[in-house]
Order: sequence, then C-alpha cells, then structure tokens
Amino acid sequence: MSNPFHEDDGPLPPKLLRTPLEIASNLKQLQQGRTPLMIRFPERSQRFQSFLVAVDRDRNLIALDELVPHDGERLLLSGEGFNVEAYHEGVRIAWECSHPVTPSELDGAPCYWCWMPDEVTYHQRRNAFRVTPSPGEPIRVTLGGGKLGEPVSGLLLDISATGCKARFPGNLSERLQSGEVYEAFRLDLPFGALTTAVEMRHVHYEEKVDMTFTGLRFNNLSGLDQRQIERFVYQLQREARRAD
Repeated sequence: MSNPFHEDDGPLPPKLLRTPLEIASNLKQLQQGRTPLMIRFPERSQRFQSFLVAVDRDRNLIALDELVPHDGERLLLSGEGFNVEAYHEGVRIAWECSHPVTPSELDGAPCYWCWMPDEVTYHQRRNAFRVTPSPGEPIRVTLGGGKLGEPVSGLLLDISATGCKARFPGNLSERLQSGEVYEAFRLDLPFGALTTAVEMRHVHYEEKVDMTFTGLRFNNLSGLDQRQIERFVYQLQREARRAD
C-alpha cells in the first residue's frame, strides 16, 4: 500500500494568526512553558533574551521579563521597535512590536508591558511525527461534507500534525474520491471534539476485512485546532515513550 503521507514529512508553510483568541492562546503557551524569547532590534546586531511573564487578553497586553544582557533594556525604554522570536515544541512563533513599552513590576519583579501583537507568525518547523492511539482508547472519527451525502463513522488509525489515517466499515471506494476536500471531518479527542476540513489523499478497500482505509490531510486548520491536534500528538508520543 502506498504511503499517503509521503508529502507530509516536511515542515508546514508558515501561518499568520490574526484573531485575538488564537494569538493569546499561543502566547500563553510560551508563558506557561517558560519558553525563551529572542529579542532583536532591526538596526542592531546584538540579540537579547527575555521571557513572557504575563498575557492579559482582557487588556490586550503582554508583559516581558528583563532583557539579558541588561543593556537591551535601554533600547526598550528609548522606544525602538523590536522583533520577537521563540521556538516551542517544534513551532516557530514570531511577531513585531513597534509601540513603546511601559516599565512596571509584576509580583515584585521588573517587567515591561506592551500591546499584544495584531499578527503572529506560526510555523510548524519539525517533521510531522505520526503516532498511533492506544488500542484501549479508540478515537472515533466522522467524515461528512456536501459531496459525500450521508456522513460515515470510523476509527482513527494514526495521526500527525498534518494529517491522519482512518478506517471505515464497508466499501466506500466509490463514494470517496482522492483529491476531494471534505469540509466536515470530526475527531473525538479525549479533551473535546474537533471538526475541520480534510483532503482525501488515499482510499483503499480491503475486501478480507470489509474495511475502507483512508489517508487524510488536514485542510486550512485554524491556529487553535492546530494546537489541539499537536497537543494530542505530543500526548501520544509521551505515552509511547513511557511504555517503552
């Protein structure tokens, strides 16, 4: 059987996150993970390190920790714009800050408040690791869409950040078409259901078991849905490592 994910082994193209919820969610990941931030001023060659210490969505503000080396704080206070870049679990997250920062304190430690970015670059850089759900905890899937008619239900076989394999009972080889986009693919993940569009990459009916095996590629995932899938993939990876 051919591998429907041969083209998925490389990094995904970068996405631009523009909704406040998506942006705040990803910045919160950097804060909670204590992910180092690289700060660069466009007209300067030196780079500085900081951390996100607060994400205040209600006020549309974020707070940066002190910069290292400390002479970067002089540039912050002078009003120079700067770029921020971080790598979190194989994802590059970057944005620009062109507004002046406000020095303050948070929990007794110095910090710098600045406006939450209007746009964040989200780039899945690492390869698309595929993992298999635990046999004792099957993940149900439902494939639907206008061109399919009646939705079909099945089970997830494996999943990566870019796509998945699923099996469905019966012979669906005439109903499902390679290259077709189906706009309603539902994954019943342990922490909540997720529905997204998928592109059919591969369809194969196995007569001996009366099952149709499919390869699906996620299509136009939102930033939040991408995070949910990556969270599930990493969770399965951790469980597999513990089992080994």
